Amino acid sequence: MPATLHADAKSLLTGWQPATPAGRRARAATLRLLDDGPVALTRAHRPGHLTASTLVVDATGSRVLLCLHGRYGVWVQLGGHCEPDDATLAGAALREATEESGITGLRLDPRPIDLDIHPVTCHGRSTHHDVRFVAVAPPDAVERVSPESTALGWFAPDALPRPLADATEQLVAPALAAVRRTRARRAP
Repeated sequence: MPATLHADAKSLLTGWQPATPAGRRARAATLRLLDDGPVALTRAHRPGHLTASTLVVDATGSRVLLCLHGRYGVWVQLGGHCEPDDATLAGAALREATEESGITGLRLDPRPIDLDIHPVTCHGRSTHHDVRFVAVAPPDAVERVSPESTALGWFAPDALPRPLADATEQLVAPALAAVRRTRARRAP
């Protein structure tokens, strides 16, 4: 993994102020993980590695896009592993969201809305330190299922599908709040 991505991740998380005590603990643990260097962004790092995901919100701000994960059979936000060509963590999140949704023109807020640490079984047992972002889809967005998922769907916040990944539901309120803040800043 390039040192530039590692430096970006450290800088982004150092400057980010989570809203909850759990978020602050996750941020501290992830910064300690990043002390291991760029390898902490790769699957080869057995203690765990950084991933980047995105909750996509429709142009009206009333629905979220989730995918039915092909391997685990639960509904989740879009995202995954960092790649050697990723220059920034926000860029990795946008790349993953674009690849997994098939939607071009997503507008990603470069500030995280959450960070979740959870065990996974990708290439053996490990831990994902998943930095989570929000993106808004263009009004004419048409989603397309990727090879990593079985289905994609738009859902209202009060009608989320089941089974839903444990930490996905907690993203909805901060994602919608971030979209409202962005719209308020852009209003004349």
